[in-house]
Amino acid sequence: MTTPLFLLRCVQIGVSIRDLDLLTIGMVNDMYAELNNDDYKYATVASQADFDSF
Repeated sequence: MTTPLFLLRCVQIGVSIRDLDLLTIGMVNDMYAELNNDDYKYATVASQADFDSF
């Protein structure tokens, strides 16, 4: 990953330069990946009863 690509991803997820002191490159990549997963529609979603039985 190049520096411009990293900074573009930071802008896309709303991370400021000041926030980068607290984050690693991996954390920014994870946040970017999760941002892309936000629109995914799951076929089944676990309910509270599912969690209780687990």
